[in-house]
Amino acid sequence: MTFAAKHVTENPFALHVEANHASTVARARATIIMASALAALPILCAPTSGLAMDAGVQRAAVSAGDYPRGIRATPGRTTPPPGRYVAATGQGFILGRQGSLTLLRFDRSNETWVLRASSAPRGDTIYRNDAGEQVLRVTSSGGMTLYSSRSPGGSPVSNAGGTAPSLEPQALGPVQLFNLMTRRSSLISDAVGRLVQINVYGDESEALCVEALIVTTDTVIRIARSPSAKPFLDRMRVITIVEGNRSAVTYQRGELRIVVDPSRGIAGRPSSARIIRAIIPEE
Repeated sequence: MTFAAKHVTENPFALHVEANHASTVARARATIIMASALAALPILCAPTSGLAMDAGVQRAAVSAGDYPRGIRATPGRTTPPPGRYVAATGQGFILGRQGSLTLLRFDRSNETWVLRASSAPRGDTIYRNDAGEQVLRVTSSGGMTLYSSRSPGGSPVSNAGGTAPSLEPQALGPVQLFNLMTRRSSLISDAVGRLVQINVYGDESEALCVEALIVTTDTVIRIARSPSAKPFLDRMRVITIVEGNRSAVTYQRGELRIVVDPSRGIAGRPSSARIIRAIIPEE
């Protein structure tokens, strides 16, 4: 099936979306050219993130390589059960599982974090994101501590009960993709205030590419809202999301390029912490 939609030149922006679906494999190519006139539009789906490192954003403080392709259970490590949790600070989040992976999403956030487990003293287990930042610490008896912007020194966590929804990426149909790209164009234009081109190419996992698009645009908007960080976006003219054999983030010559690895599922998408680190260089 082929889907195409274009806004002619008299509209405040031009949008072109093409999506070809063959059996269960989706192929999507979306290009958005946004005019600064959209800056007057109201913000839709405003992003939030429990791991923003300050009221705006700062670059990730810990350098880390790419994720290993799998996180295997290791004797002596404590794996927290899926469910809803709340920290003493009032910050709520959901924990989930995808195979051997531990997933976390904060309330009112669009981003799902993939956490890597490592052993710690006294039989504790530390869960870090793909930028190497500590997010959770679980004791051998099951006690849990959350580390975030609200509680950099750690906040005790309790089970909030209830059923946790799935945290796995969801595929979109052509119409939903069109609507998503339109909303995201408004958000980026409002935040950056100039023309930005967004390209999304997906052959193997449309769901992963769409989630990468959401996380990337949310991150750029958070950077734009920080007076000290916004100047790092002055060169940005293009955001491109493509599939590859290894997840990566680069920011060169005005292009923010996100590479996702469909073979690794949700772990094949770079987190916002890695995107921040790519945009805001280390001193």
